[in-house]
Amino acid sequence: MRFALLGSGSEGNALVVQAGATGLLLDCGFSVSETVRRLQRLQLDAGLLCGILVTHEHSDHLGGVARLARRFDLPVWMTHGTLRGREQTFTGVRVNEISPCRRFSICDIEIQPCPVPHDAAEPVQYVFSDGARRLGVLTDSGHITPHMEAIFDACHALVLECNHDAEMLRTGRYPASLKQRVGGRFGHLNNQQAAEFLASLDTGDLQHIVAAHLSAQNNMPELAVRALSAALSCQEEEIAVATQADGLDWRGIV
Repeated sequence: MRFALLGSGSEGNALVVQAGATGLLLDCGFSVSETVRRLQRLQLDAGLLCGILVTHEHSDHLGGVARLARRFDLPVWMTHGTLRGREQTFTGVRVNEISPCRRFSICDIEIQPCPVPHDAAEPVQYVFSDGARRLGVLTDSGHITPHMEAIFDACHALVLECNHDAEMLRTGRYPASLKQRVGGRFGHLNNQQAAEFLASLDTGDLQHIVAAHLSAQNNMPELAVRALSAALSCQEEEIAVATQADGLDWRGIV
């Protein structure tokens, strides 16, 4: 199994995971042309994907999904809450509604959704498995719940939100209302929250840890890396960072 990120941040998010002949896209916050370009950078053909999974309805995750699905005739999976109010957007798209807690499979990949506290209708994040290895993807969550700790325990790879540094957000230029939203219990994880979550997990089999969804205004990669490396007691070089412009190249899970 392997994974890569097309881009990660407030201007657009997308991740691809492959196992065997199955390739899935998680979210698509880019235009069709930009998504195709970023997939080609990974030597992937959008038309050969098996489908698209959606975490929630915010435009940096959902904005390009319907157009990409329609262009390449790709099925889409999302919760009822995410689809609600977006039905017209997905006219002509094969949409599969999923339970936020029920495991399901798409070809060679098993998917475990996990509900998360975020300011969206019915947001989820996911753990992907090929039966032997587990990739967890957790972003867009305001705080950690016991259920999240259980679902994301013992992953072989983890893409983890480090959206902001709490002090940078507090002293930054955002208006008070936006600071409250981002830093609130239904906003985004800060570096310390991500580190504490990571420290609570069984990471004995962890091969890859990726800091993702970093704020351009309220974080710096070195702060996120420092927090996660401290939680794992590992070298900072072992922490990868997914960027908005370049995402993250392929990482294999063995």
